Amino acid sequence: MEVRREPLPPTSAATPGVPEHVDPQALGVRELNASQLLRGGDLLGANRPAHLEAADLERYVQERTLTTTLDRAVAWARSNSFFPLSFGLACCAMEQFHAAGPRLDIARFGYEAFRASPRQADLIILAGRVSIKMAPIIRRLYDQMLEPKWAISMGACCSSMGVFNNYALVPADKFMPIDVHVPGCPPRPEALMHGVLKLRQMVQNDPDAGWRERYHARGTEEILPSPHAAAAVNVPLEGDTAGA
Repeated sequence: MEVRREPLPPTSAATPGVPEHVDPQALGVRELNASQLLRGGDLLGANRPAHLEAADLERYVQERTLTTTLDRAVAWARSNSFFPLSFGLACCAMEQFHAAGPRLDIARFGYEAFRASPRQADLIILAGRVSIKMAPIIRRLYDQMLEPKWAISMGACCSSMGVFNNYALVPADKFMPIDVHVPGCPPRPEALMHGVLKLRQMVQNDPDAGWRERYHARGTEEILPSPHAAAAVNVPLEGDTAGA
């Protein structure tokens, strides 16, 4: 089956929404083109069908050609083929396992190739709490991973030590760079998938605007965009340094 983008044909006044006429020859050309693609024939070379000439050939090429830059193509390939490291720390790892199961099927996005060696992985998911003794080992694994590489902090323990906030634990972003934090205790597999998809957007250089950009915030204060707008008691106007 072949899917094409084209404008709708004109409709008659008597039957609005129904095309006046569908050319059977055009349908035949589409069928021949689709069958030629299935056979792997060269539409632009010696195996090009005789009926595909001039304007039809130019239109055929325009509908099937996509232009981009090399950087965007490489980023697209990287963002759709992460190789996560087979690595788990605590109870969050159980939720990570479920993300690869049949219900969520992480293979839909091309991330099912969990590697047992850091030299074959480019994504590490820190699923669970990180103890002070484990931190240097995790850092060594991260340093051995392929470049470019990314890291996801999964769960409250790994991000802010969570309910086990004591002297024995350390947040992951204290000893290595973290690209995405997935909150929860533990987060569901859907939350991990959401974090991985957010990472894919970051790799494609199309991240969502953060709350500072959405609300025009500077530092820890929210600044109104217009000095003539009605200000709340706790929201200073632009240029006002009374709360500094």
